[in-house]
Amino acid sequence: MTPRRAQPIAVAVDARDPEVLAWFWCGVLGSSVVRRWHDAHGTAYVEVGLVGDVVLLFQAVAAPTAGKNRLHLDVAAPGDQRAEVERLVGLGARVLDEAPDHPWIVLADPEGNEFCVLPARAS
Repeated sequence: MTPRRAQPIAVAVDARDPEVLAWFWCGVLGSSVVRRWHDAHGTAYVEVGLVGDVVLLFQAVAAPTAGKNRLHLDVAAPGDQRAEVERLVGLGARVLDEAPDHPWIVLADPEGNEFCVLPARAS
C-alpha cells in the first residue's frame, strides 16, 4: 500500500483587500473566483482556481507583511515575455527588477507581493 502524503490544496496569500488581489490574479492567470467565505472570526477569504483543486487563497489581514515575501509565484508568459509584462502592468503590477542577467522579470502585484515572469515554455 502506498503511504498517504499531504496534498497541496491552496497557496495562501495575506491581503489587505482580498477582492482586489483576487481580481488581479484572475486577470494574470485567466482564472476565476471559485469561492468566497468568512471564518468564525469574520475574516474574509477569496479563492481563485489554479490547477485541479488547488487554489490561490487570499485572506484578509490587517497589517502588511514586513520585508520581502519568502514565497512567490513564477508565471510563464504565453508568448512574448515583454508583452506579457506590459499586460500585467496594465492590470496593476509594477516592474521591480528587469534582471538583465536572468531569464525572469520581477514584478509586484497591487499590494507589493513579488512574482516573476519567465519566457514562454517550449511545447
